[in-house]
Amino acid sequence: MFVPNGLARAAVRFKPAAFVGTFVALAMAALIVSACGILLETGLRASVPPVRYADAPVVAAADQRAHFVTGHGEDREDDPVPVPDRARLDDSLVAKARAVPGARTAVPDVTFPVQTRTGEPVTAHGWGSTAFTGERLTAGHAPRQGEVVLTEGTVGDRVTLTTAGGPRTFRVSGLAGTGGPTAWFADTEAVRVSGHPGRIDAIAVLPKDGTSADTLKSQVAHALGNRAQVHTGDDRGALEDSSLAESKEMLIALGGSFGGIATTVAVFTAMGTVALSVAQRAREFALLRAIGTTPRQIRRSIATETLLVAPLAGLIGCLPGIALARWWFGQLRDKGAIPEAVGLSVSWIPLLAAVGTVLVAALVAGYAAARRPARTKPGQALVEASVERLRPGWIRTPLGIAAAVGGAVCAGFAASLTGEDAANAALGIVMLFMLSVALLGPLVARACAALFGLPLRGAGASASLAAANSRTNARRTASAITPIVLAMAFSSVLVFMHTSEERATLRQQREGIVADHIVTSGTGLAPDAVQKAARAPEVTSAVGLLKTEVLFRGNGTLDSASAQGVMGSPRDLARVQDLKVEKGALSLQRGEVAIDASLAANADAGIGDRIELRLPDGTKTSPRVVATYGRGMGLSRITMAHADLATHVTSAFPTEVWTKGGTAEGLAWAAGKAGTVLPRGDYTAARSLDLELNEWANTVMAAVLGGFAAVAAANTLVMTVLDRRRELGTLRLIGSTRRQVMRMIRWEALLVALAGITLGTAIALATLVPMMKGLTGEAPYIPPLVYGSFVAAVVILGLTAVTVPARAALRGTLDA
Repeated sequence: MFVPNGLARAAVRFKPAAFVGTFVALAMAALIVSACGILLETGLRASVPPVRYADAPVVAAADQRAHFVTGHGEDREDDPVPVPDRARLDDSLVAKARAVPGARTAVPDVTFPVQTRTGEPVTAHGWGSTAFTGERLTAGHAPRQGEVVLTEGTVGDRVTLTTAGGPRTFRVSGLAGTGGPTAWFADTEAVRVSGHPGRIDAIAVLPKDGTSADTLKSQVAHALGNRAQVHTGDDRGALEDSSLAESKEMLIALGGSFGGIATTVAVFTAMGTVALSVAQRAREFALLRAIGTTPRQIRRSIATETLLVAPLAGLIGCLPGIALARWWFGQLRDKGAIPEAVGLSVSWIPLLAAVGTVLVAALVAGYAAARRPARTKPGQALVEASVERLRPGWIRTPLGIAAAVGGAVCAGFAASLTGEDAANAALGIVMLFMLSVALLGPLVARACAALFGLPLRGAGASASLAAANSRTNARRTASAITPIVLAMAFSSVLVFMHTSEERATLRQQREGIVADHIVTSGTGLAPDAVQKAARAPEVTSAVGLLKTEVLFRGNGTLDSASAQGVMGSPRDLARVQDLKVEKGALSLQRGEVAIDASLAANADAGIGDRIELRLPDGTKTSPRVVATYGRGMGLSRITMAHADLATHVTSAFPTEVWTKGGTAEGLAWAAGKAGTVLPRGDYTAARSLDLELNEWANTVMAAVLGGFAAVAAANTLVMTVLDRRRELGTLRLIGSTRRQVMRMIRWEALLVALAGITLGTAIALATLVPMMKGLTGEAPYIPPLVYGSFVAAVVILGLTAVTVPARAALRGTLDA
């Protein structure tokens, strides 16, 4: 007789086909877990080496995060969010940093844009920064007040440079550097003309001989207190590249939030496959019970089988998981979402987590599936193994009903909310309904078989038999339906959420843009570009816009919103933008703001109320709401005076000028070399390109989840068909032709596919309808061709997954 462990090894060795499906499911789960874990670890570890501050061992800067603090004492919670632009320090801190014992000097560092007379962008700094950047004069002398050092020019000439305060003339005191167009001003003048008077980007502290960076950091931190953060090592690189914080947040969201959902789906599906594999061997376990095997021995045998299969499956699944993470990360970097200097972090931690996760999932699923056959009395074991138990489980059924009720309640609650509240509430709907379908699988499968089986009863003997099989073997049918529901529900939510937002955005742009021409510039337009455009032939109105982002308090957190600072009058703005004002009256006075209606609902702010905002550099402000409008998604969600934003962004230059009337040729003079004149239609198309990254990300996530669920569905269908060799052979023995048997199998697959598509679509709609109602105020937009491709893919996959193994199972049976 076999000892339990020997029995397990023999089962794996002599019946490997029984474990292939389990192996594939566990390997796929490990693939998902490892890929998401690698992205999460990369987000946590991501850093870039310093370039500008490479020779400044210690750098002090403001906290680049805005903090939303709730509660007090032990209940205090801090939710930090990266600021949209750059937080700055008060320049009075330079003297304190310079006075610490280990400091040789402390240099205020500012970086800001200026423009030449022709509109060409020039990067400007204070001359003191050359102490740690290494530039040296090639001619002339260091700049004093009213002077500038350039990379090109003639010493002694006078040049006009446009700063945030307007055009100013400087004398060229010297030449330095060999890089791109750069200007150096005297330190005090650089701070004054930067557009942020009294504020600096950072303080570079250089040590005395013999003073270590750690010692100097401690001294500077003590001197500056909580008014600044002190950085050394690679932390200095994050100060130079503000996109790093956003990249880290995105990677953590992908690896954590999406990874959590994907891991749950993968593990849940793998556990279902393991349970199906154990259930298919119920006859073997019944025979073991009949010959005297104890429940403990059966459970130990299943656990040993799991230990033999799961670790190897996990390790093999990690290899394509690493490849998926590398491809995903590379695509994000190629699209500019991640700095080039950031590398992918691959360590043993996510790989071990993936192997451990699939091992634990397999053990739990195997134990749960073996619980009943192990506890069944030996005399009853063979009887129960031959007929599927119809009685609902007393644990699964109440939990499944509770999940369904919870999903319905959550959907109703989300429908009553607006904005991000609706989106956040709706995210739980799909998970609750999916959990309900999985827990109530046999009951759902029996109902679907009865419903979809009605038309099959009149479609011939093969179709009628397929309906009867699906209804009688509900557990087997449920195991195939659940992965299809997963694929349809998650893929539809991710893809159609984007199509709905894109449709609403484009519609609002199309209706809201009434300007004839729009002058744009990635580096900013000169402050007088608005006046030049207004003087162009046939132009009746011209408005300058500074496009940026701000943070607002909503949903108990700080959320980001697009903002525009307007240079011009409300009347001129109304002639180029139709914001669709719903309440109040548009005003562009300082300290006043107009906001999108959905944002107002999120922030619980009405006309006359003060709304709490964090400007691009993190500065707190509370402007008064004077109007709400309905086209914030397509235009900007917050509209305020340019002066309220100008001193809180790196570049105060307007990024766009919108005009009514005029011609492209006439506006080219106002645009200068840095600007591009676009007609209304081209600008709308250009703006829609900003959605490409989100669309790509949603498509990839849908492909990852949907692809996994589709493979899991195919794997389950193959397992169920191969397990029915005896049944198919019996049908051949009683006179059924091979064609009739194959037709029955195909009808069963079609029933399973249609049931999965219907349930998945219903769950997706229950999630999308309240979400889109809150985000866009419209019904979700589902492109027929995209949805049709989903349906076709599921049907083709289902038919293929049963046809191939069924032919193999029928090979060698009686000829027709």
